[in-house]
This record gives sequence, structure tokens and C-alpha cells, in this order.
Amino acid sequence: MRPRSPKLLWDIAEAARFIAEDTAGLSYDAYRADRRARQTVGRNFTIMGEAMRRLSDHDPETADRLTGRAQVVAFRNVLVRAYDDLDHDRVWEVVRGPLPVLLAEVDALLAEADAG
Repeated sequence: MRPRSPKLLWDIAEAARFIAEDTAGLSYDAYRADRRARQTVGRNFTIMGEAMRRLSDHDPETADRLTGRAQVVAFRNVLVRAYDDLDHDRVWEVVRGPLPVLLAEVDALLAEADAG
């Protein structure tokens, strides 16, 4: 793992944790009705996507160990460039499905970096 990689992984993990904590206990309908929650989730997905892009550029070997790396970056691009065409159903699916998997993978890589 390259020297800057743990910082980028930490940024990804923090944003993912924030999303998980902020949406814990929310139903889909409550999420849809809460503008602040939607914007907070979107902002943190943007941070995750940018950190993932930088990790991919800086340390592709580490980035390749993360499931859905390209999709996270692509999702960030949608959030930034096509915000008006955002599919909240899809955002919610990611929050409840792939996000916990990605967080577990990032945490494992951070533990590996701490051990090494």
C-alpha cells in the first residue's frame, strides 16, 4: 500500500460511516421526505467517490481490492454533474446494500495498513 492510501481509505470510511449513521432507523419514505438527509447522503457519497478516484489514480492495486470501485466513482460523477436527474431509489439501494460491504472492505484495508 502506498503512503497516501490510508488517508484516502480513511476519508472513504468516514463518509460511509456518516451515511450509515445518518440513515440508521430511517425508512425509505422518511429519507425521501427529509431534504437534509438526502443532501447529507449525497455530499458524503461525493466525498467517497472523489477519494476513491484519487485512490485509483494514486494506488490502483489497493483500489482494485474494493468492490464496485468504478461504480462509486461513476456515482460521484452523477451526483456532481447530473444532480437534477438523481434516482433516489438507487441511492437508497446503495445505502442499504453495497455501502456496508464497501465499508467492511475499507476497514479491513485500514487494519492491514495499521498492522504493516
